[in-house]
Amino acid sequence: MAGNLYTVGKIVNTHGIRGELKILSRTDFPEERFAKGSSLVIQLPDRRGTVPVTVESSRLHKNMYILKFDGLDSINDVEKYKGLLLKVREEDLIELPEDEYYYHEIIGCKVVTDEGEELGTISEILAPGANDVWVVERPAGKPVLLPVIEDVVQDVDVKNKRVQVHLMEGLAD
Repeated sequence: MAGNLYTVGKIVNTHGIRGELKILSRTDFPEERFAKGSSLVIQLPDRRGTVPVTVESSRLHKNMYILKFDGLDSINDVEKYKGLLLKVREEDLIELPEDEYYYHEIIGCKVVTDEGEELGTISEILAPGANDVWVVERPAGKPVLLPVIEDVVQDVDVKNKRVQVHLMEGLAD
C-alpha cells in the first residue's frame, strides 16, 4: 500500500455479537472519520499489512464510538482486531483551514527565532490544556517547550518544514 497512514482511533473491544467494535477516538474529526461510508484501514500487528474497511454504521456511546464495518457481521469476524489501530490514508485527510496543521506536518520542522538563531527541531506536541505545546529538541541542552500562542509562533511554513518564533523571556532557560 502506497502512502502514509495516520491513526484516527484504537479498537478497544467488541460490542455485542453482530460485528460491532468499540473505538477510542484519536482524531479531531470523529464525526467525519467514523461517518457511514468512510474508508479506513486496520493496521495489523507488527506492520504486517492492513485491512481496508468501510464504515457501515457509527454511534457515540459512553465516550466511545461503536462502529460496524461492511462485511464484518459477527463477533467472530472482528474479535481478532481488538487492540489494533484504526487509520486513515494520507489521500483521505481533510483539508484544514488556514493556520491549522496536522501533527505530522509540524513534527520535524526546524525552529528559528525572529533574531535568526536556529533553536532546534520539533519532536513532539503536547496538549495539556488551553493550547498545544511544541517540544523543541536542541542540539545541546534541554528541550524548549514552546506554547502555541500568537505571541510566540510567528510563521509556520510546513512546505519548507520551518517555523519562526519569538522567544519570550524565560522560555529557553
